[in-house]
Amino acid sequence: MDRRSNDRKILYYLFLLGFFAIFSTTISKSPVLPLFAQALGSGDATLGLISAVSPFAGILFSFPVGAMSDKIGRKRLLIVAGVIFVVAPLLYLFISDPLMLVPVRFFHGLGTAILGPVAAALLVDRFPGRKGEVLGQYSSATLVGRTLAPLTAGFIISYFAVYPGLISYQVVYFVAFLAAIPAFAITLLYSEKDRHDIVFMQFNEFSRSFKTFLGDRILRAIALVEMAIFFSFGAFETFLPVFLFDRGFAAFEIGIIFSVQVVLMAVTKPLFGRVADRVDKRFQIIAGLFMIGVSVAVIPYFTHFYAFLLISVTAGFGLSFSTVATGAYTGEIAAKKEIGASMGALSSTMDIGHTLGPLVTGLIIGYTLSYQAGFTAGLVLTLFAAVFFMWAVIRPGHE
Repeated sequence: MDRRSNDRKILYYLFLLGFFAIFSTTISKSPVLPLFAQALGSGDATLGLISAVSPFAGILFSFPVGAMSDKIGRKRLLIVAGVIFVVAPLLYLFISDPLMLVPVRFFHGLGTAILGPVAAALLVDRFPGRKGEVLGQYSSATLVGRTLAPLTAGFIISYFAVYPGLISYQVVYFVAFLAAIPAFAITLLYSEKDRHDIVFMQFNEFSRSFKTFLGDRILRAIALVEMAIFFSFGAFETFLPVFLFDRGFAAFEIGIIFSVQVVLMAVTKPLFGRVADRVDKRFQIIAGLFMIGVSVAVIPYFTHFYAFLLISVTAGFGLSFSTVATGAYTGEIAAKKEIGASMGALSSTMDIGHTLGPLVTGLIIGYTLSYQAGFTAGLVLTLFAAVFFMWAVIRPGHE
């Protein structure tokens, strides 16, 4: 088999892995998780804890996992992620108390914490001349899974609603288990180019990788950009539905606004990835930052459905436009032996932003009773990130 054919096979494997893995994890969460927790007797505080613990796993483990993949190879960690994807859905079937969801959600979050940076590092390794394009294609594959999962879960819950107890939720988690099986199988099929011995990383090696990432001002700036993007997007996807519902929009209209965004993101990410491979990634990153920051900030000033549809599409384009470029630019700047660690650090900052966005925006809205103030916070952070990024990339050399 020639190299081109083998590379194409690797891409297909990874796209299918991303699709099935993200479908499995998303169907376990949206919209079933809060409904399942409430059926178990969860209060609001417990529900908040349950919802936050999965991204918290990403914050804690994405960087060390990425660094470890540089040392022991990508395949072993992909297999670990595959095992988690298969085992975790089965654990939900035995839950009888809402607090039991906390360790299960943390364990499930480890799977995505491993898959994200390792898959990104693998793609950057294998396709150095097409980093943006293949990262965009992979992201689109995961977006398809992320889009189909809530629709499938909603249908299952509705169909089995007549059955007593927790049957409808347990069927959803069994479907998540079935979807994870091909994801695990694909991790076994992938063959790594280079052989890596099993070694245990010392703490000082993790520390050195972390210092290497933070010691490069451009990588620091990219991490801040990633955090700002997902801070704004987290606020957008959490509070726009509430804002629209308060203003009398029907649930199906809100669904259309978000569904169109996800579909267009899935379609355009490979295109924007190819753009990133051909133009200056710095301009693409800054343009995407402004698109999403402004889109979120202008939400309170409009009232019509089509205006919100345009805002949603623009925010999605901003996310797609910038994130394919941040991943490709990180792969370009990071040292060859630190790509996994750098992708892990980028994934961690993404989770930090995605976690802080809804939290900080909610506090601001609650304290000021103003959506204008809450949505403006994302714009302020994106502007600061844009200025810091421009300052970092125009200075010559690395620190």
